[in-house]
Order: sequence, then structure tokens, then C-alpha cells
Amino acid sequence: MSNPSLIIMAAGMGSRFGGPKQIIPVDDEGQIIIDYSLYDAYRAGFRKVIFVIKKEMEADFRERIGNRIAPFFDVRYVYQTLDALPEGYSVPEGRKKPWGTGHAVACARDQVDEPFAVINADDYYGQSAFAEIYRFLAEDRGENEHAMVGYRLRNTVTEHGQVARGICHIENGLLTEVVERVHIEKRGGDAAYTEDDGATFIPLSGDTIVSMNLWGFRPRFMDELWARFPAFLDKALAENPLKAEYFLPTVANAQIQEKIGTVRVLTTDSVWHGMTYAADLDEVRAAIAAMHRDGSYPARFWER
Repeated sequence: MSNPSLIIMAAGMGSRFGGPKQIIPVDDEGQIIIDYSLYDAYRAGFRKVIFVIKKEMEADFRERIGNRIAPFFDVRYVYQTLDALPEGYSVPEGRKKPWGTGHAVACARDQVDEPFAVINADDYYGQSAFAEIYRFLAEDRGENEHAMVGYRLRNTVTEHGQVARGICHIENGLLTEVVERVHIEKRGGDAAYTEDDGATFIPLSGDTIVSMNLWGFRPRFMDELWARFPAFLDKALAENPLKAEYFLPTVANAQIQEKIGTVRVLTTDSVWHGMTYAADLDEVRAAIAAMHRDGSYPARFWER
């Protein structure tokens, strides 16, 4: 079986290169969050990385990220464009918003014929998460056996405001459903969510498993993404042509509900780090510094 590859959804970094949260240094060497993901992926065994970007950002992306890792990875670039649509469809007038994570991954379909993992560009996932997903993908499994790394909710919330998380329902280690909760707030070691703008809150255990968009798929999943896209477009163009998004978990969930695919949930005690709010930056830097002190990371990456 081919060595698994890694798809990084980075199109959202585009025009924000002047000072976006994705490229704010998080250590004394000027390294950014994506460097940590790439380093952890390399240690896990990944040697091919596909960046899904906007075409207009390619020169900046190569200079700031791609060229530094090129000696270590087989680096590919693909573009997520609004007009990357099935035959017979066109971009609705006034549409500016990208088509979503499912579309982003589908844009890489010509670059992938091996098992692949998918991550966001601006999230820190932790070493064990990459090791778990690589190990799963490297095993000989059925063409519709996929995986997701699940995090404990307490390890994914911020002190500084609300977050959105996919709450996972699991039976016998397999995902049965992901329910998106768009307003979750921390409550000590636990959390609570609201669906009525804060009028009432429903408690959630800190041990609840949530999705942070770290997935592992067999190559055939690319065919599923593209095959199901027209049905999404038919509905989206009729109901919400300017903002509807084609989400990656939607297709995984459809396979589960139709009983044609499975998603194994690989749980990790790694702590997710991200910069949802400006106030999160100091905590992210402190956590990164602590990991350097305990020897989890060298001072600098990508040096032979």
C-alpha cells in the first residue's frame, strides 16, 4: 500500500497574509502553528503533503512555508477556486465564499491515489494525533473504512469565549453521528452549549469526544466527495446560493447513515491549541514554550 499523504486545508490563509492568526509566530524562532503540524506529521511517517490554497497566494505560501519543507516532503499545491464545479454548474452571481471543506479536499482528487489525512492549517493537533491517524491509514483496510481523531472537549475549549465543536456519538469505537454545536462555553473542567442565544445552557461533560477536523480516508472517499457534490449544489443553489458550504463531515456522515462506510474514532489526550480569540495567543505561546522545555520539540525545525 502507498505511504499515506497529508492534505492541509490552507485556502483560508489567502489575503490575510499581512497579519493573520495562521502566521503569527508562536515561539522564539518565529515558527508558526503549521510548522508544528508538519513536524509532527513527519515524525509520524508522512512524506507527501498537499496544500489546498488560493492561486493568488501561491508565491507567498511557497516563500513562507513550502520552500522550507521541500527538502523533507513531496510538496504539492492545488487551488480551491469557486469555479471548480462539476460540468453543467456555474458560480452564482455574487458568490464570494468558498464552497467549504468537502470541496477543498475534492480539489485535491487528482493528486491523491493513496490513503490520506486531512487537517486545518491553523490548528495544533499534537504528536499522538498524527501518530494515531498515520498508523490507521498505513494498515490494510477496506476501501470504505475511515477514521477520525477525537479530542476530549475539555482539551479544546478556550477561557476567552465560545467555540463551535462537532459532538461525536460513538458505539463500539465507531462514529454513529456528528452533531455540530455552534455555541459552547467552558465551565471549569466541563462545558455547556446553548441553542437559544444563551437563554438556557445544556451541560456537556469535559470527557465528551469532539471532532477537530482531523480525518483519515481511503482514496475512494475522493470519488464519494465529487459524486455527492452535484446533489449539494442543487439544494444550495436553490436555497442559499451565496453562503451554503459543502462540509467534509457531511459526506462521512452520509456514508455512515447509508451503512456503506465506517469511521473509527481514534481518541487522544492531546491538547488542541488554536487562536480563536486574540487573548488565546499568550496561552498558545506558553504551551508551546513548555513543550520545548520538556524536550517534545527541538528549538528549530527543518534543519538537516
